[in-house]
Amino acid sequence: QVQLAESGGGLVQAGGSRTLSCAASGSIFNIYDMGWYRQGPGKQRELVAEVTSSGGTNYGDAVKGRFTISRDNFKDTVTLQMNSLKAEDTAVYYCHAVVEPGRGISAYDFWGQGTQVTVAS
Repeated sequence: QVQLAESGGGLVQAGGSRTLSCAASGSIFNIYDMGWYRQGPGKQRELVAEVTSSGGTNYGDAVKGRFTISRDNFKDTVTLQMNSLKAEDTAVYYCHAVVEPGRGISAYDFWGQGTQVTVAS
């Protein structure tokens, strides 16, 4: 089993910054993509940002230019630096990872429990 532990959520003022971190642990042979999704009130879950094992990144249109994702392959962690936060960034942020739990075993999607980010306007 694989666990994704998120940290860094909380209340922040509009225009401020916040950093989210996620650490993967458990039965891990290889991690492919790692990243963040979010779900705001009354909205569907959407991509925030993802990073591949080789460092390639993909950002949701709503956060391009404001958020930066980074990854430490040795520590199996992913970090999301959020700047210039807006009220519409308020959401539960979920860590996501595509993990190969053992050699020759198919990779699966794993999700964290979510961390709330509230941006006060």
